[in-house]
This record gives sequence, C-alpha cells and structure tokens, in this order.
Amino acid sequence: MSTLVITIISLCAIGIVSAVILYFVAQKFKVEEDPRIDIVEGLLPGANCGGCGYPGCRGLAEAAVKSDTLDGILCPVGGAATMSKIAEALGREVSVQAPKIAVVRCNGTCDNRPRTNRYDGAQSCAIMHTLYIGETGCAFGCLGCGDCVNACQFDAIHMDENGLPVVDEEKCVACGACVKACPRGIIELRNKGPKNRRVFVSCVSKDKGAVARKACKAACIGCGKCAKECQFGAITVENNLAYIDFNKCRLCRKCVSACPTGAIHEVNFPPRKVEPEKAPSTPVEEEKKNEQL
Repeated sequence: MSTLVITIISLCAIGIVSAVILYFVAQKFKVEEDPRIDIVEGLLPGANCGGCGYPGCRGLAEAAVKSDTLDGILCPVGGAATMSKIAEALGREVSVQAPKIAVVRCNGTCDNRPRTNRYDGAQSCAIMHTLYIGETGCAFGCLGCGDCVNACQFDAIHMDENGLPVVDEEKCVACGACVKACPRGIIELRNKGPKNRRVFVSCVSKDKGAVARKACKAACIGCGKCAKECQFGAITVENNLAYIDFNKCRLCRKCVSACPTGAIHEVNFPPRKVEPEKAPSTPVEEEKKNEQL
C-alpha cells in the first residue's frame, strides 16, 4: 500500500475519532437555553440599539426571561406596547413607564453665544472637546460637529442653521445613543410629559453668573429665582446651575417667567394669553373713583 493511501486513511480515521469525541464533549457540556428567549427576541423590534442597557435585543430577551420581574427592563424603541406583549408571553406583569425623549439642553445660538475663534480640525465633537473649549467662550455648550447626529440610528436628530442639534419628536425612540455620543453631556433623556409638554433648563454651564452670561446671553446664571418661585420643590440650584426634576415638575411654568435670561424653555404649550391693555380712564370715571374714595 502506498504512503499516500496510508496517509489519507490515517487522516480520515483521526477526523472521525475527533468528531466522535467532540460530539460527546458537546453533549456533556451543552447549556440548555430557555426557548422563551427566542420568543421574547421575536417580539422585540430588532433595532439592537443598546438603549435598553443590554447588548442588543438578544441581551434584553435573556434578561427578561431570567429576571423574576420586568421592573427596570424597557425597550425604548418598542415602548409600552412591546413590553406588554413580552409580559403576556412570560406570564408576568409590567408597570407602565413614562415615555421619554431626548432633550437638548443648550440654547447657544449664534445670537446668544458669539463665536470667538474658528476650529479647523477634524469635525468631531469628541476630538474638539479634548483639544480646547470650542469656538465660543462657553466651555460647556454644544460644539456643533454633529456626533449625536451620526450616532442616531433613527434619523431623529439634525443640526439646525445655528449649529445646534434638534430632535424630531416623531422619530425619537429615546435609545440614548445621542446622550452617550455627546462629550459635553448637553443631551438628556426626559419624560415626554402629558401632551408632550415639557419644561427644562436649556443650559449646562456651571460658570458663575457673570462669566456664564458673558459667554452666552441665554445662560443660566444660578440666581435661584426659579427655585424660589417653584411651589413643588422641583428645582434645585447646584454649582451655579438650575435643574428641573421632571418627576416633580407640575408644568405650572412660573419658573419660565421668573428666569431673567430665558434659560428655562417650555415645549408644546399653547400660547400664553396676553392681557389687553386697559384704556386710560376718562375724566368722568376718575371723578367717580375719587367720589367713592
């Protein structure tokens, strides 16, 4: 028998023996996977955005099946409807969680925050943030390179003519990708609010009042007038910056009127009623008033 034939037969025998050994090893150490994981994964939208805090839809499905409760588990893309289907499939109850939306907390428009220099490097907020404070005097505001836009998988955020990101309420699923992408932390996930109405401080500057106001006309100066006006304890002022807790806010909007710089924004509210100016009193009316006094 030739050497070539012997070699071929030997290799085949080794391959067969190895396959048999691997089969028995696989059977010995195989991990049984709960079939419900596939069911739950099938109910998810398949975006794999990571907004739920798990590594993709598969990770959320595994967490939902293994957990005793669905509290704290939420698919931001599918929302309450998807979580209700998952709860029904697993025979569990799910608490209704308020829908959220990404909110841009910077109002540093061209008029409010004038440019002091010109950046001529790579168009990336992350890179610019590591180099210097940016093109304006504010070291906290939006850098305008659009890292958040690139991070969004749902085409829900775009840059406007002022170089600020604008969130499309119809497309935003609150996945949080833009929040992670922003090196300045100006984007926050907040409750959409009843009728999509929200009140928030559109500023993240922690500079002292005079410094912040010099860099941006619409900056929060930490004066505390809004906190004094709020009757529900929803506003706190720390490090020269006011913050509105959306879980406590009752949307009375008194803080909006109290803010001297216009740093507090109201969204999706009907126009405020303008009280008509009173006509000056006639001499006859003035005389009657004096008689009553």
